[in-house]
Amino acid sequence: MEFRPCIDIHNGQVKQIVGSSLKDENNEAKENFVASKGAEYYAELYKSRNIKGGHIILLNPASSDFYSATKEQALNALKAYPGGLQVGGGINDTNAAEFLEAGASHVIVTSFVFKDGMINMEHLKKIYDVAGKEHLVLDLSCRYKDGEYYIVTDRWQKYTQEIINNETLDMLKEYCDEFLIHAVDVEGKSQGIEQELVKKLGSWKAIKGNENHAITYAGGVHSYEDVELLRRLGSNNINVTIGSSLDIFGGTLEFERIVDMV
Repeated sequence: MEFRPCIDIHNGQVKQIVGSSLKDENNEAKENFVASKGAEYYAELYKSRNIKGGHIILLNPASSDFYSATKEQALNALKAYPGGLQVGGGINDTNAAEFLEAGASHVIVTSFVFKDGMINMEHLKKIYDVAGKEHLVLDLSCRYKDGEYYIVTDRWQKYTQEIINNETLDMLKEYCDEFLIHAVDVEGKSQGIEQELVKKLGSWKAIKGNENHAITYAGGVHSYEDVELLRRLGSNNINVTIGSSLDIFGGTLEFERIVDMV
């Protein structure tokens, strides 16, 4: 288990939002925290503690008037901590190289691969060819519906037909280095983790067998006890991201204590 920090950028500012509230229309989101400091501040903080594998997420689409400012913040963070951070949000085969050359260790991809509600193998192979398996993270962020966890795309607004199960994970792991999975229904709400999802991820044989394939979970962590619960349910193999609940983002959990305990 590792702590994986985050830098979420919306409308050109580092923010923590309620994930299920994000809407492209009018660039709307329910905000938990808006930083007075730029993304490079948080990148430098993570670098000072030698924490790698954190993710930068651009929460505006390329069509947004705010995209340029959001992208600039992301590039500033990559410049401050080259090789230490991953980046996602609108990544595809035409722009992945730009972010990797700017210092991203990995690019994180969802919507480009999950097109029209299903896995688009042509697109998956394209991004695989551009980034390489060792520099590619697939974002399988999901929402619960009808007894299953369905992968969602387009900044978590659209359901796909794809569900998170062993078959999906087994197939996709051949193309990427890691999975990033936000439990969108609890993301940003600081009300506890999605326990059934964590159990499902922790039971995946590639994780249980220590096949050197990482999963990072994000969503709902609001106490030190939640971290320990995630450790137990995930058999100490699931990495954790904490956003709104951290004191550096206006929450109550001490960043330094989390770093030390994980």
